[in-house]
Amino acid sequence: MPEVTIKPASFVDLLTVIPNLLIDLKYFTGDNFVGVPINGYERNVGLITNPAAQALLRVQNELAHFGLGLKVFDAYRPQRAVNHFIQWCEEENECVTQARFFPDLDRSELFSKGYLVRHSSHSRGSTVDLTLIDLSSGEELEMGTEFDFFGVESWIDSQTISSQARANRMLLQGLMMQHGFVPYHHEWWHFTLQGELYTDTYFDFIIE
Repeated sequence: MPEVTIKPASFVDLLTVIPNLLIDLKYFTGDNFVGVPINGYERNVGLITNPAAQALLRVQNELAHFGLGLKVFDAYRPQRAVNHFIQWCEEENECVTQARFFPDLDRSELFSKGYLVRHSSHSRGSTVDLTLIDLSSGEELEMGTEFDFFGVESWIDSQTISSQARANRMLLQGLMMQHGFVPYHHEWWHFTLQGELYTDTYFDFIIE
């Protein structure tokens, strides 16, 4: 699988396409399952291929009719960030984030259980992690779990969450699929553009 360290012109800053989008890159802030900022994230900038950005713009425009919008937790992810995850999962020191993000798993299981992969679709540039917000307040809608909770409660068809959270997940999933995105069963927040520009290339340029 080739890795490329130069950003192609096909990658855009999401805010240049969708100015009212909220960007909260959890791997930049350190508010994530590792507990620290992740390698390769040097700015809170959501990069993605232009076709994926245009599709997200159409989703955002439809949500606006309901007073809703999108908040992005992750988009393009450098391969060096995935390598950071791999290294962290092999560590044996105390894991202070386990109770919050994966209470029923050991971090050594996150790859074998399918929650992490050694080559992420995010690194191909057309995958996005997001949620729904109230446009007027910026508050996130109830989704049953937070982003990057590794457990069956995060599966898109989980019946262990509230009816309101299930309805919100169905709204997000339905609109994303309508505009060309494919969901991932284990993560209600994760979508990849069907017919993505890069199917075999994994990028490793820094978000700066």
